[in-house]
Amino acid sequence: MQETNNQAENITNVSMTYRGETRMAEFSEDAKECGRKIADAAARASDYFEDKARVVGDKFKDFQGKNFSEIADEAKDYARREPAKAILISAAAGLVLGFLLRNGRRLF
Repeated sequence: MQETNNQAENITNVSMTYRGETRMAEFSEDAKECGRKIADAAARASDYFEDKARVVGDKFKDFQGKNFSEIADEAKDYARREPAKAILISAAAGLVLGFLLRNGRRLF
């Protein structure tokens, strides 16, 4: 009787160990999949930021060769062609400057 109970306990322990290993293997696969997704998202983000940095660099190079009056004339022409966008851009720039200046006062 004692021997039968010991065998039953051993079978139960082996079964629990096997289920634990199975769960661990499933967890490991899930973790690997999450890691792959994160790496893929990071690669896409890196490509996106590289493209945007290149565009900003190109615009900066364009501005280096121009004087202030040429830049102002281009801004006026853009505002005439796209008045709604010009208003939205200026409002957004005003908000950003307002937040920056307000936060600067809080630091002192």
